Amino acid sequence: MSHTVLVTGGAGFIGSNFVRLALGTRPEWHVVNLDKLTYAGNPANLADLEGSPRYTFVHGDICDGELVHGLFQRYRIRTVVHFAAESHVDRSIAGPDAFISTNVGGTFTLLEAARRAWLGEAHEDCRFLHVSTDEVFGSLGPDGFFTETTAYAPRSPYSASKAASDHLARAWFHTYGLPVLLTNCSNNYGPYQFPEKLIPLILNNARLGRALPVYGDGQNVRDWLYVGDHCEAILRVLDAGRPGESYNIGGHNEKKNLEIVELLCDLLDRKVAPLPGGAPRRTLITFVRDRQGHDRRYAIDAGRIRRELGWTPRFTFEQGIEQTVDWYLSHQSWLDGVLDGSYQKYYEGMYGRREAAQESGQ
Repeated sequence: MSHTVLVTGGAGFIGSNFVRLALGTRPEWHVVNLDKLTYAGNPANLADLEGSPRYTFVHGDICDGELVHGLFQRYRIRTVVHFAAESHVDRSIAGPDAFISTNVGGTFTLLEAARRAWLGEAHEDCRFLHVSTDEVFGSLGPDGFFTETTAYAPRSPYSASKAASDHLARAWFHTYGLPVLLTNCSNNYGPYQFPEKLIPLILNNARLGRALPVYGDGQNVRDWLYVGDHCEAILRVLDAGRPGESYNIGGHNEKKNLEIVELLCDLLDRKVAPLPGGAPRRTLITFVRDRQGHDRRYAIDAGRIRRELGWTPRFTFEQGIEQTVDWYLSHQSWLDGVLDGSYQKYYEGMYGRREAAQESGQ
């Protein structure tokens, strides 16, 4: 018997990697992928899955209550993996309203749809996994780590909206008994990441010989996690996590932003044609005005998920970053399509035509 899983934001970076892993390792799953196709959502990430009887793509908004409730009824959803979110700090500073609407309002809509669909039923085979971020905990000093009991202290509109959605998820567990699980992960990197984020942005600019912008002094520290490891951790939490509990997922790879940029420069100097005149790519590094409220350091203590669920990352940072660089260099057409927006125009037109045809009865 198939088990239907609703993945929100499955056309995005982490979501598309998760969908691919889930369908490849869970033969009993049917995945329904609900994605609004904002600038960072790209169905090309999963184009090879179109036509699979185990995969259904739905173009829609998690804030659309009628649509979301209908999906639960039509597909008899038993598991939700909720990735969908506005997630870029800079964009949240410039326009916080979309972050409140999607991250808070959309999460509420999903929780309510699950509650109504599962009301009065045994919840043994139901799970609602809310995927969150370590940014809800605020900024660390030079020492210490975020744990599951660290007090929330969000410092940007993005992290505040994610903190609010975390609190909603916990409230729906405690108030209604909804089988909610939470994960808070560190910075992800890997294939299909939208190139406004640090690693793909630097990779593309360094490849083309463009300036490499680094905020402030470049000494901000992040804990880096390969996206494949994150997706495996999510599956493990779905299998063995306890409803009502949260699990931190981290790579134990603390790196300064400048260190990351310099490493990428060195890898590209080794893998692609040199810059004109043979200058090393590190000469492209340009320090720019720091981001407003830029948190100094994040670091995850992932001890709980290791002890209780037996998960540890499979990839070292050196292995993961090498694979990531090689993937982007071998997928130039994907990157170019994302950067010039042609992928979005194509898919918006395609799904718009499909919906128009459905509405007219064709």
